[in-house]
Amino acid sequence: MKRLPLLATLTFALIIFSNCDISDSSSSIETPEIYEFTRNGESTVSFSGQTTRLKMATELVQSIHDFDNSTSELLLQMFRNEGLNGEDVAPFNNEELNTSSKSIKSKVAASRDYFSAKTAVSAEIRSDFESWLTQVVEEVYPNKNTLAEPGVSGQIADGNSVRYVNAQGFEYDQLVTKGLIGALMVDQMLNNYLSTSILDEGTNREDNDSEVLVEGKNYTTMEHKWDEAYGYLFGNSANPESPMATLGSDDVFLNKYFGRLDNDPDFEGIAQEVFDAFALGRAAIVAGDYELRNEQAAIIRSHISTVIGVRAVYYLNAGKEGLSNSSPDYGAIFHDLSEGYGFIYSLMFVRNPRSNEQVFTKAEIDSLLANLTQGDGLWEVSPATLDDMISNISAKFDFNLEHAINSN
Repeated sequence: MKRLPLLATLTFALIIFSNCDISDSSSSIETPEIYEFTRNGESTVSFSGQTTRLKMATELVQSIHDFDNSTSELLLQMFRNEGLNGEDVAPFNNEELNTSSKSIKSKVAASRDYFSAKTAVSAEIRSDFESWLTQVVEEVYPNKNTLAEPGVSGQIADGNSVRYVNAQGFEYDQLVTKGLIGALMVDQMLNNYLSTSILDEGTNREDNDSEVLVEGKNYTTMEHKWDEAYGYLFGNSANPESPMATLGSDDVFLNKYFGRLDNDPDFEGIAQEVFDAFALGRAAIVAGDYELRNEQAAIIRSHISTVIGVRAVYYLNAGKEGLSNSSPDYGAIFHDLSEGYGFIYSLMFVRNPRSNEQVFTKAEIDSLLANLTQGDGLWEVSPATLDDMISNISAKFDFNLEHAINSN
């Protein structure tokens, strides 16, 4: 049997999980080499809704950069995929997205475990994204030819590139892109579809054991929920059944940064372990081995949480090092710290794999981010402040800090 490494031995496991016994249950079920499952000769795998939302989010991010044609109304329509003021709209270039009943907004901060009882917090998070989409048009677009300075939005050089920042130095596109990694992909994966509250809801176990299929479909409810979690990482892959060959290039969200981390020798293999956990967990569902399924969910949660933690620390450190130079390149610094802001925002969606507990609450994240938004924001943040933030975040994790800050 192909065995996954014991999570307790991984250098990169979250320190708050270090006392958890997350191990292989010595099942005879082998890890499938590809994510392919069939019943009566037909596939039982379906995650089209996740692929649709990944495509919607991709078009949204691309449209933020379209200064000549985008409006705040258009960006909000893409986020909501519903008419404004009751009007029928078609905001996407891909017509299939316009006719879809799916939307980005409906799944942002919408997990069963974290937000079913916190509707006010969920609404606040969704409002953050809508504010960023509105503000980029109202604040940055009009000043695209203005040189940015403290208190003034506009353009700023980053080597041969040009960045467009608000009055505090933030790139709104980075806040949206990196924020969606946590608020959409991570939250739905870790805190919704891999949650026992979803997987074992109602009669799901009994129905799965008896192969009671969803009406008109070739899968059980439990099989489908697991697949939907898989779709938020691999749903836009060129070959979703065997996605590792194109890992990192299939979208600009979680897939991209899993690829980044996996290409780092210090973290090499983390993506394969997650794929294997998804494949073995799905095989365990087919076999009715729910202990093994839960072990694989815990591995996925821990590794995905590690990716978010590493990237948050990496970008903060890059900004700190830039500010420490005798001639700071503020365009590069602000770009790194804007990405860091988005990954810190995403930290509120990572979780302890053995409980429903958030690693960081929204209040804790808001407190961390306040260090970046005080006064003139990034124009006046200090290396010492960034170092304190790195310490506060890395204290929750057990990855090697030197490896994290040197990841690519």
